[in-house]
Amino acid sequence: MIYNICVGILRMIYAVVFPLRIIGRDNVPKEGGVLLCANHISLLDPMTIGIKLKRKVKYMAKAELFEVPVLGWLIRQLGAFPVKRGGVSKESIKTALTTLRSGNVMGIFPEGTRNSDAGAAKKGAASFALRSGAAVIPAAIIGGYKPFRRMTVVYGAPIDLSSFEGAGSDSLDAVTDVIMSRIHEMMETGKPSAS
Repeated sequence: MIYNICVGILRMIYAVVFPLRIIGRDNVPKEGGVLLCANHISLLDPMTIGIKLKRKVKYMAKAELFEVPVLGWLIRQLGAFPVKRGGVSKESIKTALTTLRSGNVMGIFPEGTRNSDAGAAKKGAASFALRSGAAVIPAAIIGGYKPFRRMTVVYGAPIDLSSFEGAGSDSLDAVTDVIMSRIHEMMETGKPSAS
């Protein structure tokens, strides 16, 4: 209930301040675990990739943000769970895997930190993808959060990672490269990637 109210308010704000054009929304499965992997350019990205979807998107957020009055409450209502500075704890990993295996949608930014350019990605998204069995959906946020200027969010087709199943941790770099190449392709073309 509170989530729907918060999302409704955010949709109204975005409609005025950052109007969103959504492409490929049907690529996001209607049920089952989904790992939504996107580029990261702003603190607003978690809301941007989630508010136009019919499913609630959960995501990791720095633990310090939960201590900020109002903001901490808001991001918790929007599905965030805390990650301590200096790396992802075992508890956070367990929460993420449980979230995905329970059939929820989780948003993640493989680059880790905000980056306007194509930066080096971390292996967390690849690890979650292989360990959870969730559908992996690449997403591209296009635009610079300039007030009253249209932005675009593109959702690509699920990435087929079946060839990496059972390959172990050695395949994390390759899986990360596949995910990031799809995201970068969509950032450049503005079109959903093929499966």
